[in-house]
Amino acid sequence: MGAPLVILGGGVTGLTAAYLAARAGHPVVVLEGAAEPGGLLGTFPVGGTRLEHYYHHFFTHDAELRWLIGELGLADRLRFLPATMGIFRDGGLHPFNGPRDLLRFPPLSLPAKVRFGASSWFLGKFADWRHREDTPALAWFYRHAGRAATDAIWRPMLEIKFGPYADRVPIAWMIGRLRQRMSSREAGDERLGYLDGSLQVLLDALLARLRSLGVQIVTGAHLTAMDLRQGELAAVSTTAGEFQGSRFLATIPTVHLAPLLQEARPDYAAALGRIEYFGAVCTVLELNKPLSSTYWLNVADPGFPFGGVIEHTNFIPPATYGGRHLAYLSRYFENTNPLATAPKEAIAAEMIAPLARLFPQFRREEVTAARVFRTPTAATVCDLRFSEKVPAARTPIPNLFLGAMAHVYPDERSCNNSIRVAAEVCRVMGLDTAAVPRGASLSGLIGME
Repeated sequence: MGAPLVILGGGVTGLTAAYLAARAGHPVVVLEGAAEPGGLLGTFPVGGTRLEHYYHHFFTHDAELRWLIGELGLADRLRFLPATMGIFRDGGLHPFNGPRDLLRFPPLSLPAKVRFGASSWFLGKFADWRHREDTPALAWFYRHAGRAATDAIWRPMLEIKFGPYADRVPIAWMIGRLRQRMSSREAGDERLGYLDGSLQVLLDALLARLRSLGVQIVTGAHLTAMDLRQGELAAVSTTAGEFQGSRFLATIPTVHLAPLLQEARPDYAAALGRIEYFGAVCTVLELNKPLSSTYWLNVADPGFPFGGVIEHTNFIPPATYGGRHLAYLSRYFENTNPLATAPKEAIAAEMIAPLARLFPQFRREEVTAARVFRTPTAATVCDLRFSEKVPAARTPIPNLFLGAMAHVYPDERSCNNSIRVAAEVCRVMGLDTAAVPRGASLSGLIGME
């Protein structure tokens, strides 16, 4: 066999691309800098099973993910279950699952509710993101959803997710986000998916399939240099050695790729460097009783160190985890934020402290364990005209292709959308990807010519 396709990064995108290439008969090597492959799919043991470091669920329209699950023989482990949402605003917890809850939402007057509902429906069902990259989401919401709804709902949500970047997020991104959520609803009820045993089941099955196809997976292979010969990428150096290939596919964050190309291609490195990332921290609590009956609670009041409380065991029953109740306290952060470097014990204490303001019955002794997981590259900062920053999958360096998180835009980062990006970049590389269905995902539409 000839020189392999070398894939840089062993997250969902890299592993899916490896599968598509290997099933087509190509030799493949996957290089992953961490001790284990999987990227943001990492899990930890709890109550006799495993749980994700960062909360995950699927949508009913995630056709690409359901394809991969079927390919790996796991369809019987996929469950779609009802899920509830709520908003904490003006000191109260309010259900927020559909039109009836909107009509009962005390912080908004009836005219404000009508404007909020109509504008959200328009974005999720009819708006074309391609024509709305120049308009900041907050400016659009103030004009069309109204000041009351924007100040009560949209501004707090955007600020807790994007921090200082909130004013730069285009309404195009919100169109992708709302389309995703509305497509998962039937008659106002939302059903979300989860795999019995966690995403570790998917990861283990995919890794086993890759190895059966002859894919070499090298962990602890942190990239240190890229060897360009006569302008072409010929080899990469890592902490696990040097690897030569016929072609290379980078799926790592562009913020890590750019410095490696600075000397050989400063122009391209600068273009990649314009893509900013923000981080995420999840404090995962084990409790001996639930905090509430809501799965996903958005916190829209100021003064909280987290933007969401995701009670996983209000979605997947506590019996799955030996009777434990599990909740994520989630927060995105810019990388100059103290959260980026604070000790994890301090983060856990900061996150737990205000819980009694949300749930008056809560007592600190109900927490039996707290774990903190943090990543500096949770998502890209999708600012105005972000499509102009999305790099081409076919890079200006011969033999080097790129399938990065930026290619998810204008959709939201998810396991399904990572699979879609992998399929699109493989298509650009000339591989047969006809078997991968295209669902409702807006990912992989930019840079894949």
